[in-house]
Amino acid sequence: MSKTYFNNRDAENIEKLDRILDEDLPDFCREYFVGISSNTTTLTRLNYAYDIRTFFRYISAKITRFKRKSVKEITPADIESLSPFEIEAYLSYVEIYRDKDGNIVKNGARGKSRKLAAIRSMIRYFEKKQLIRYNPTASVDTPKLREKEIIRLDGDEIETMLDVVDTGMGLSDRQQKYQENTRVRDLAMVSLFLGTGIRVSELVGLDLDDINFDDLSFVVTRKGGARVILYFSEEVAGYLYDYYCIRKADETLKNEPALFLSLQKRRITTRAVENIIKKYSAVATPLKHITPHKLRSTFGTQLYRNTGDIYVVADVLGHKDVNTTKRHYAAITEDIRRSASTKVSLRGAPDNKDE
Repeated sequence: MSKTYFNNRDAENIEKLDRILDEDLPDFCREYFVGISSNTTTLTRLNYAYDIRTFFRYISAKITRFKRKSVKEITPADIESLSPFEIEAYLSYVEIYRDKDGNIVKNGARGKSRKLAAIRSMIRYFEKKQLIRYNPTASVDTPKLREKEIIRLDGDEIETMLDVVDTGMGLSDRQQKYQENTRVRDLAMVSLFLGTGIRVSELVGLDLDDINFDDLSFVVTRKGGARVILYFSEEVAGYLYDYYCIRKADETLKNEPALFLSLQKRRITTRAVENIIKKYSAVATPLKHITPHKLRSTFGTQLYRNTGDIYVVADVLGHKDVNTTKRHYAAITEDIRRSASTKVSLRGAPDNKDE
């Protein structure tokens, strides 16, 4: 079971992070990223670096007393001198702004909350190391997040989605030509999303050796690098086996470990999978914006409704904290409570002869 894909992805993330640290952030920031490396993924650190870079660019360009300083010249003492109001002004700024290339960037409450969390994490780290004594983010309120409605496929929509993938009905003539070559692969991918709830990153990282049809299981690499065994149904196995046999039979790909390939015979990318799902869902459910994550939510919803066990759902989906699962599927709890009222009959209940 090869880890090549994930090792390469981590290496790319580390290279990007090093480039940002060398070119776009003050030198003291490197200590922070080294300090958090043992308990964060490379992708988390890279995303923090992007957000922290935006913050430093802002204070260098927009706060008067720092305008003579480049980003590389900003010191911990400069961060300590910021006021809570200046942090709040930054959050107001990132709601809509132009990046260095002139592109318009927008952030809602979730984006602003993430950017504040990145700054706050860095300042708390240096506060703990006593490099900074005053934390200007301490009294800044986190933007209030509204619970997002779970968008998912209903039972009939699942069937329609699979029908579109299988037949190509509703696709343009050009799309149908591609679909003729990718139908078996696409059915395998969509059925895996709907039947196991895996993440798109987990799907693109699958290798041929990760699949075991003897016990209908496969190994995925979760966030953080943990390797876990998941299981798929006989129904999913049918779609997956059809593609597996075609993929395995290609003698020209003996040295390619990836399970899912692009038309260029290389490991398929996350972006390509997202575009494939977008193409089919635009026909199957035109009023819903369906992504691979929404297919994951569809699986989670069905599993919760059928088991009523939030802990099982959390485990299968790979949520480290069951509260994450509860937040995502809280609305379904009402459906389960309602159905519980029909499980106990009164007049039809058998007599208890012990009384």
